[in-house]
Amino acid sequence: MAIASAVDVPTASVPPLRRHILAAVIGNALEFYDFTTYSFFAVQIGHALFPGRTPFENLMLSLAGFGAGFISRPLGGIVIGAYGDRAGRKPAMLLAFLLMGIGVVGLALVPTYAAIGMAAPALAVLFRLLQGFALGGNVGPATAYLIEAAPPERRGFYTSLQFASQGFAIAMGGLVGTILASVLDTASLESWGWRLAFLLGATVLPFGLYVRRTLPETFEAKAAGVRASWRDLDRHTRTIVLGLFMLGAATIATYTLNNMTPYATAFLHMRVNISFAATLVLGITTFFFSFPSGIWSDRLGRKPVMIWPRVALLLVTWPLFAMLASRRDAPWLLGVTFVITALNALSSAAGFAAIAEALPRELRSGALAVIYAVSISVFGGTTQLIETWLIHATGNVMAPAWYLMGATLVGIVAMAFMRETAPVRVGARE
Repeated sequence: MAIASAVDVPTASVPPLRRHILAAVIGNALEFYDFTTYSFFAVQIGHALFPGRTPFENLMLSLAGFGAGFISRPLGGIVIGAYGDRAGRKPAMLLAFLLMGIGVVGLALVPTYAAIGMAAPALAVLFRLLQGFALGGNVGPATAYLIEAAPPERRGFYTSLQFASQGFAIAMGGLVGTILASVLDTASLESWGWRLAFLLGATVLPFGLYVRRTLPETFEAKAAGVRASWRDLDRHTRTIVLGLFMLGAATIATYTLNNMTPYATAFLHMRVNISFAATLVLGITTFFFSFPSGIWSDRLGRKPVMIWPRVALLLVTWPLFAMLASRRDAPWLLGVTFVITALNALSSAAGFAAIAEALPRELRSGALAVIYAVSISVFGGTTQLIETWLIHATGNVMAPAWYLMGATLVGIVAMAFMRETAPVRVGARE
């Protein structure tokens, strides 16, 4: 059955205020803090929860546990994303947040492998699957909410809040990791320090649930006379495929950067507190450079803002990694992280706005969730494993640079074929 159009039907009973937008963004930041903190403590979690005869085996098993959180993302995108198209964005975001809370508290409390044997990694994987399901379902409704709450001429800026909140979450995770790595010895960090990082995120879960309950709805399918059908997605195959490759390129860049902490520790043999500082730079830079991406894409169009920073990233990746591998010191680690993160953030917010605008409102929550979750699962869940394996197999610490450059090239091609959606360029209004 064809979908009835909701274009001219106002569906938000109360126009969202600034505090409502802030509430949606804060909830998103809390979820990403909980999910990404695992990658920052991959080495310590590997020693605590996973069996292994060598440090490399511990790290690979821990990274496999991290990757498990990506397996369930597409299912979360389908279930919770579609729920956001049927019941509204707000209940979908609340459900995702509640499930994320259960996952993060459970993971923080899993006993060690030495205490309960194989039950430890089994429970860790179970809670990672729950976290992945929740986060996979959150991004679609949350982004749809921001797009629908925005004036047409400011959709890029509102979408950039999604990426800025992720940067804020990463920065907080990096800050917590840097502080813990600086004040705790190795044994304490591996036994309980990483658990404290998760529990700090859990303390704000009640606040997150409260602020999301205060949100006004931006889309009520029943009030608009809309019936969403996934069969109608075949009319948007081009957007879906290009979106998968665009987000795949951004994801590989992001998780290459997320991998800087274990990469610098395990392969460049740098002190753990310095490697955690790279994560802090990653988060702060993502936060600040997401805003100009959205603002400029509102003024100049989505395509130039998403393409040209990605071209610059392709050109600078190899020399930056080469200098880092040669110098292996804090200034180069932080400098490389800053440059790659800035270029990735400048491109990503504009690109995500283009994908969201190209999708119909009636299917936006579910379609966005699935595009995002599948691209993150395929590319994000495997990036750290592939790069770690490539380094081990080749003996070359430059392997991540080659992988990142290949992904960036694919992303540029996909962006070139994406149609322009910014109102300033096409005069489109929802």
